[in-house]
Amino acid sequence: MNIFRSLKYYNYRLHFTGQAISLIGTWMQRVAISWLVYRLTGSAFLLGFITFASLIPSLFLSPYAGSFIDRHDKFKVLLVTQAGLMLQAGLLALMIWFQYYSIMWIGILSLLQGIINSFDVTARQALMVDLVDNKEDLPNAIALNATVFNSARLVGPALAGIILSTFGEEMCFTINFVSFIAVLICLLCMKLDIKPSMKATENIWSDLKEGFYHIKNSPNVLSLILTMAASSLLIIPFITLLPVFAKDIFHGDAGTFSWFESAAGLGALFGAIYMARLRKGISLHKVTIISGFIMSFSVIALSIAPSLVPALIFTAAAGIGLMVQNSSINTYIQTHSTPEMRGRTISYYIMANQGILPIGSLLIGFLAHLYGAQTVVFIEGIAGFIITAALLYYKLIRNVIKGKLYPIRIKEMLRTSS
Repeated sequence: MNIFRSLKYYNYRLHFTGQAISLIGTWMQRVAISWLVYRLTGSAFLLGFITFASLIPSLFLSPYAGSFIDRHDKFKVLLVTQAGLMLQAGLLALMIWFQYYSIMWIGILSLLQGIINSFDVTARQALMVDLVDNKEDLPNAIALNATVFNSARLVGPALAGIILSTFGEEMCFTINFVSFIAVLICLLCMKLDIKPSMKATENIWSDLKEGFYHIKNSPNVLSLILTMAASSLLIIPFITLLPVFAKDIFHGDAGTFSWFESAAGLGALFGAIYMARLRKGISLHKVTIISGFIMSFSVIALSIAPSLVPALIFTAAAGIGLMVQNSSINTYIQTHSTPEMRGRTISYYIMANQGILPIGSLLIGFLAHLYGAQTVVFIEGIAGFIITAALLYYKLIRNVIKGKLYPIRIKEMLRTSS
């Protein structure tokens, strides 16, 4: 099976190319901000707080963004948000170049980025279905999108480690600013035939309510969104503590931190390639459950790793589980949403993913400040097993109710014994 089959579409190739360039800059900026904050403060709590500021808008704005995008031209929304993110990156670069920065200003710009991202991510995900002509290739397009994201996650931190050590944080921020030019050029070159959005006669709050009840009445979608929310709160925030592992536990520097980020990115890249090769008809719920157990085990192993090399290996394994779980949930939601509800359904997924994550990052950062990073990460892994087991139990119960798991062999055994 051709894992790059979605690249035969002109518009998707442009999207893929622009994102491949821009995301490298984005990951360089993420690494630089994390290192800058921890270098300035030495506080795991403030490290979690900056992540909180950059992601918390998704919790409150994503449902609104979904309704807004269902009513408006999602392509034009994406153009505006990408220009806004470019402006935010430029302001951050200028602030660092002129040495006029503080944790407060970094937090304010991170909050601005989060507000823009609430609309940008929803618009980008909703536009995906319009970038491929054959809708059967949509799961492959989503998986390739995750592949380029995690390839950038592999390359970006590695470059950031070199540039941080050689030129400093300001160069990472400048490169991110320049990288947005590629995205804007690729977007402007697209030839899209998007049907105009139907202007709803009801107010946007009615749209929000309609989206909520649509998800509530779709048990499979709801179970996956709840799993995503629980993982974002209690498991995925282990990533926030990677600078602590690099600097305090393994006594490294910015280069060591970039190794951890690159290890997570390498694992996620393998996970994305697996999803791109996934054959049709396989149960995405099953994939979600298996990947959840892989991620949980790997997080526990990371917390008790005796040295740097095993820690990097377990970080990569956790990246595989994290990528496959997120991608399988995203794919299921996109392929089981009607066009008129797609923006709103995706927005609830984004809220569960990026909206809950900052609360988890703040919580995990605070607990790590009190009890130590290794203890907290160990507990995160245990929580992951419980969450994944709950989804497995739910699916077994639903399959029994539907008659898909009727225990014929047990019944025959009872008849024989009697």
